[in-house]
Amino acid sequence: MDHHTVAAVSIAGISLDVIGSLYLAYDLLGGQHGPLRLLTRAVTYSVVLGVGYGFGLGLWFGLATGVASGVTIAIELNRAARGLEHYSFRWEALFSAIRGIAFGACLFRDPGPAFAAAFAVLLTVGQLIAYSHGVRPALDYAATGKPRLTRRHAWGIFERALGYTATALVCSALVRHVEHIWWSAIRLGLVIGIVTGVGAAIIPMIEYYADNLPERRLGAFGIVLIFFGFALQSFQYWVAVMDVRVT
Repeated sequence: MDHHTVAAVSIAGISLDVIGSLYLAYDLLGGQHGPLRLLTRAVTYSVVLGVGYGFGLGLWFGLATGVASGVTIAIELNRAARGLEHYSFRWEALFSAIRGIAFGACLFRDPGPAFAAAFAVLLTVGQLIAYSHGVRPALDYAATGKPRLTRRHAWGIFERALGYTATALVCSALVRHVEHIWWSAIRLGLVIGIVTGVGAAIIPMIEYYADNLPERRLGAFGIVLIFFGFALQSFQYWVAVMDVRVT
C-alpha cells in the first residue's frame, strides 16, 4: 500500500472529526443564521463532488478537487441563498484559480509539473470566460427540495466536459505528449461532465435542506461524521497492526 494513500485517509478522518464537532456545536455557532449553513453546503458539495471524482479519477483526485470545488461552490451558493448579487469578477477569478490549482495539483506527479501548470492556467482562464458569460454555480438558482436540470445547466455541462477534454489535449500538444492522451482526455471530460451534471441537478435539494434541517438531525449528522472520522483516522494503526506493507 502506498504511504500517500494512508496519509490521505488519515487526513480525511481528522477533517471529518473537526466538521462533526462543529455540527454538534450548532447553537454555539449561531444556529440557522450562523456559519453552519455555509459549512453544511461546503461539506455536502465536497462529498458529492469528491466521491464522483474519486470513483472516476482516483482517491487523491477526488479528495483535492472535491474540497476545492465544494468549498468555493458553497461560498457562491450561500451568497445566492441570501438573495445577494453574485461576487465581483475579482472574487470569481480567485475561485477559478483555486479550482484550477487543485486540478493541476492532481496532475503534478503524472503527467508532470509542466503539464499540470499548463492545465491549471488554461482551466482558470476557461472558467473566467464562462463567468463573463454568466455561467456560474448559482445559474438558475433554486431551493425547491427537488432535483432540477434546466436547459442552460445542460448546455453548461456539455461545454464543461468538452472544455476539459480539449484542455488536456492542448496541454499534451504544447507541453508534453502523454501516452494514451485521447483516452485520458475523454475520461477526464466525461467524468467531470457526469459529476457536475449530477451536482447541478441536486443543487435545489441540497440548498433546501441546508436551510431547513432540524437541529437534532444536524447533531445526529455530526455524530455520524465523527464516527467515520474516527474510523478513517484509525486506518493507519490498523495497517500497522495487520502488518500491511507500506511503500
